[in-house]
Amino acid sequence: MRKATSKAFYYGTGRRKTAIARVRLVSGKGRILVNDKPYTDYFGGRQVFETIVKEPLEVTNMMHRFDVIAKAEGGGVSGQAGALRHGIARALLQFDENLRPELRKSGFLTRDPREKERKKYGRKRARKRFQFSKR
Repeated sequence: MRKATSKAFYYGTGRRKTAIARVRLVSGKGRILVNDKPYTDYFGGRQVFETIVKEPLEVTNMMHRFDVIAKAEGGGVSGQAGALRHGIARALLQFDENLRPELRKSGFLTRDPREKERKKYGRKRARKRFQFSKR
């Protein structure tokens, strides 16, 4: 296990839907900044997203050991929260490879493959059809 120095940082990229989050872990006291704002402000006080972002740090008991500095872009708020979680988990792996079983068991290392299906021609949306009229 490597010791985190004041200048060391650990990097991870997370993705979900069309959102991408570039995450840096720096030794600190547990502050989380997303696009230069505290994550509570960035997610507008929505508890669900705040919980999602904190999960990898809480599972590994690293909440008060690192500051998280992240840039999130693309997608919506839900996708960005999921991308942040994925990115934080990957950055924690860079810090200590022995955290892999815990993170894997909680499902934080798996990239959620679900994407929006494209709209098809002759249909209203991806699968919805126009109303059928027999006569």
